[in-house]
Amino acid sequence: MRAELRVNMETGKLVVGRVGGKSTVTRCFSKYPLKFIIPTKAGRSETDAVWIYTLTYGGGIVSGDCISVDLTVEDGCTAVLTTQASTKVYKSVALKCSEQMMEARIGSDALLVVIPDPVTCFSTARYSQKQIFRMVGDSSLLIVDWITSGRHESGEKWDFGLYKSTNHIYLDTKPMFLDTVLLENTSVSSIGERMQDYQVIAMVILLGPKLKKIQNQIQEDVKKMMSEQLRAPSIGGISVSKACNSNSDRYTKPSLIASCSPFGPKGTGVVVRIAATTTESVYRFLHHQLAGMESMLGLCPYQ
Repeated sequence: MRAELRVNMETGKLVVGRVGGKSTVTRCFSKYPLKFIIPTKAGRSETDAVWIYTLTYGGGIVSGDCISVDLTVEDGCTAVLTTQASTKVYKSVALKCSEQMMEARIGSDALLVVIPDPVTCFSTARYSQKQIFRMVGDSSLLIVDWITSGRHESGEKWDFGLYKSTNHIYLDTKPMFLDTVLLENTSVSSIGERMQDYQVIAMVILLGPKLKKIQNQIQEDVKKMMSEQLRAPSIGGISVSKACNSNSDRYTKPSLIASCSPFGPKGTGVVVRIAATTTESVYRFLHHQLAGMESMLGLCPYQ
């Protein structure tokens, strides 16, 4: 029995294997509050990829809910795990924390794509998620993990109590990528004060031979985008930062900031971190950067 996911606690189990030469869900189990939707057709019929949509009864995660998913993508298969809308985390009751956990195994020459809509925590919500991915040498993996500041239409911006997201990637049992994002109000400062004008934070992880071209392109695009946005303007050949260093109004914060960092043996993986002032700008960024995956998945992510 695995220490990370106890079988008797699982609310969902999925196995993707090859049937008739195509990636197919060969086992699917879920129980309240989790449900899977597996379309019989997603995208072009000639594409070998299975799309799996996750949703919860009631449209969100209730205080105290614990969702645990076990996923296996067998050798040579392609699976996409996504959502139909943002994951809503409702208000915490008696300081209870809502939790989601997933452990996924990705076989040889297999590709797993995890591209959910963002998490949206309501006021006072407390939420923790952990995702564990176990890969072999020629597995490929794409993860998008992101959160918005809350329900803007209700005047909520970073009003939740706790958000914790952990992603662990192992290659042949050895840790390759260990990351945790923690947002929590403290006595020193609130989440909103620390985030200032930014309303979305996101992380994109790309790893494996099938994503090498996408990795190279996104690194070039981010480098070019940020060099243009962060270049100090000049007046008569004099940098504005020197000419007007006392006038902060002359500066405009970029609406989207992104950075890229390689990781793993010989930089085989890339992690992209994003902060943005609007959810729509992140959707556009993801759609543009991941458009090259349409031929592998049958559909363009975040279209």
